[in-house]
Amino acid sequence: MKSLLATGLNGLVGSRFAKDFENTYEFDSLDVRDEKQPTDITNYDQVLERFQNSDATHIIHLAAYTDVTGAWKQTDDENGITYKVNVTGTANVIKAAEVTNKHLIYVSTAYVFDGEKKELYTEEDAPNPIEWYGKTKFLAEELVKKAQCPWTILRIDQPFRSDTFEKVDTAHRIMQGIKDGSLYPQFTNHFFGPTFVDDFGKVIDFVIRTNTTGLFHASSGESWTDYDFAVAINEIHNLGGEIGKGDLEVYLANSERPYQRNTAMSNEKISKILDFEMMSVKEALEKVE
Repeated sequence: MKSLLATGLNGLVGSRFAKDFENTYEFDSLDVRDEKQPTDITNYDQVLERFQNSDATHIIHLAAYTDVTGAWKQTDDENGITYKVNVTGTANVIKAAEVTNKHLIYVSTAYVFDGEKKELYTEEDAPNPIEWYGKTKFLAEELVKKAQCPWTILRIDQPFRSDTFEKVDTAHRIMQGIKDGSLYPQFTNHFFGPTFVDDFGKVIDFVIRTNTTGLFHASSGESWTDYDFAVAINEIHNLGGEIGKGDLEVYLANSERPYQRNTAMSNEKISKILDFEMMSVKEALEKVE
């Protein structure tokens, strides 16, 4: 099996990728919680040692601080965990990849955009983050783009997977809310582009197999409102729930934290080169357990 360096394999996206490709790759995981080889990505010496001791040709960098509200509370704090993990950690991974000449695959987010565009975001649109999580991911992207090693940036949005996971994703949160009657009204005027994690793992594998470089949007390529997404889940799984309608503008009037109105991205660029066809959101929702 091909050796693969990776960060974030215990997360929502990484754990599914590791599960689906356990017979394809021998994962060399960089994780601070690893009992045998704990590796803190904010410590460059630890990261470099692991890179130098690995014969992997690629590093998939998934580790990130993704609590958007928690990140917002740390706004502009370069000593905070959000900046240290998302920016300093990424800088360390980049430097180690440069020294060992490994291909860096960095997983980013649609939150690098301000959300004001009415149409799907493309790779040509200029990032303009409006909150700290998005800004730290943007700063990391800028570092990756300057890397002196092969690099790929894959942006995703609101990832959900077929199976349940300890960190509840968007689809499972809505499904559970419908089942127990706790689902709050869903925005009819907020748009996002759901990313099916099971499919995204195949995108990562494609990039590794083909050594594809550059910036790509790897979400569904579709635009959904929270309300329509919840209605689809309700109908596909015959849950018989009542979905209330919510208004993002009303929410924003009473919220201190910024909230993008639209994070849906076009995946046309990557779809043209993939050697498989990604599922539609409705097809993916049918797979959700």
